[in-house]
Amino acid sequence: MDDFKQKLVAAGFTGDFDDSAEAKEKYSHDASLFEIRPQLVVFPHDAKDVQRLVSMVAQLKKQQPHLSLTARSAGTDMSGGAINDSIIVDFNKYFTRIEHVSATDGHAQPGVFYRDFEAATLRHHALMPSYPASRDLCTIGGMVNNNSGGEKSLEFGKTENFVTELKFVFADGVERTVKPLKGPVLQTKLKQKDFEGDVYRKIFKLVDDNYDKIKAAKPHVSKNSTGYNLWDVWDRETGVFDLTKLIVGAQGTLGLTTDIHLRLVPKRAHSGLLVLFMHNMNDLGELIPKVLEHKPATFESFDDQTLWLSIRFMPSFLKLLGPKRFIHLLITLIPDGLQLLRGIPKLILMVEFNGDTEQEVRDKVQALHKDLKHFKARYEINGFEEDPTEGKSEKFWLMRRYSFQLLRSKVKDKHTAPFIDDLVVNPPYLAEFLPRLRKIVRRYKLFATVAGHMGDGNFHIIPLMKLEDPRERRKLQPAMKAVNELVLSYHGSLSGEHNDGLVRGPWLKEMYGHEVLDFFKEAKHIMDPQGIFNPHKKATASWDYSFSHVRDHF
Repeated sequence: MDDFKQKLVAAGFTGDFDDSAEAKEKYSHDASLFEIRPQLVVFPHDAKDVQRLVSMVAQLKKQQPHLSLTARSAGTDMSGGAINDSIIVDFNKYFTRIEHVSATDGHAQPGVFYRDFEAATLRHHALMPSYPASRDLCTIGGMVNNNSGGEKSLEFGKTENFVTELKFVFADGVERTVKPLKGPVLQTKLKQKDFEGDVYRKIFKLVDDNYDKIKAAKPHVSKNSTGYNLWDVWDRETGVFDLTKLIVGAQGTLGLTTDIHLRLVPKRAHSGLLVLFMHNMNDLGELIPKVLEHKPATFESFDDQTLWLSIRFMPSFLKLLGPKRFIHLLITLIPDGLQLLRGIPKLILMVEFNGDTEQEVRDKVQALHKDLKHFKARYEINGFEEDPTEGKSEKFWLMRRYSFQLLRSKVKDKHTAPFIDDLVVNPPYLAEFLPRLRKIVRRYKLFATVAGHMGDGNFHIIPLMKLEDPRERRKLQPAMKAVNELVLSYHGSLSGEHNDGLVRGPWLKEMYGHEVLDFFKEAKHIMDPQGIFNPHKKATASWDYSFSHVRDHF
């Protein structure tokens, strides 16, 4: 890579390089079960550097076909989307400016941590609500490229609903603004005699010529991060053509995002939480639609394994919270400890309501509580604080949000193996689906936590495995096949939030069929004709390649 670096510097690149053994080791992993060692990590200083980088790879690609670029910020991707064997482009060092925040919109670079962006939006009583459980660790760029969602997606949807404009470096090495277009502006774009015009014409032709088939291919679930969102790019009724819909959730396989504009929503002043302890899941079929009738802001769940994990590693929360909040946490857990003596619930359900006044929230919680009287579950109504994670309900949110981090850091003899970690099945099927899912988990003797967004039917199953043991590795493919086939039999999606990457890309054919997969591949080729960006992910993934890069040491 020395020759490449020299050419890049000669072209005016002002950023940094790192090809040390330590860097290659660090960047060979993200939060997935895969390992791929890069040859070089680059840290572009600004958008001009990104353009120089893409232009150089495009220029050298025919002579050096192995060259490719994979964008990375915080490295929290769970599907293997942030690793490759060529060049990693780290946006987390220099692309960290929050350009503007108001009560209605925000503008930031992709390397900005969501936690910092949220702190800025909250000063305006506003929120970008599609944050994932890794809200304290992830960046804005990662959220856009994964089309992230989380506990508030039931009310607000995913990141795709909040991106209003992007700056994006195309495969020809030119940064351009991408935003919704219609009418004369769209026609002008389609007539351009350059690479951008060619992209717009070909993508428009793809989605217009196959309009009905592409619209029909959109999964009928509340959230989806699989494939490319071709069905949302072109709308004949509104006349809007929006290439951001294709880029959001593409995992950097189509180009590199350098700047992001986001719509914000008002932060509601008050919240209240109703908690249900479910000892019998047979009631879920009736309970879930009853809860959804009340239109909660969030409807979350976690299982008995997550509960025990949180109890077992409770001292870890001392470092996370500090002494004062940790003591408060222990005190608020006392009533629940007494309850656990009567039996461990199979599921803990959390139903949150928001409002502008405490009374508004109280009325919503009490109305649901009244409707659920005949269910055999214990209820706990928590306070109406401005931030429920600071009050009585903090204990439940901590268990729900931090279970994956506890798994990764505290269970030393086994390791997190997120390969069936993000499935979606519509809520009416859950009473039948969940027992069948748990049966598969038991069949393969997987120790796994199950947490999820009950209102969306989106569940995260994170097994703990000794992947260095060949007997454990042999479970991956058959267990994944069994779970994925079960999900698809209920017309679900294999990923609601975590995207395809290396782990689910090979399953796109099973989910969508040959024809739609070919549409995805064509879109990739139009945007990235030389295959510069993030190879072996999404539509170009194969299980042979992916499986050959499953980690065998930790």
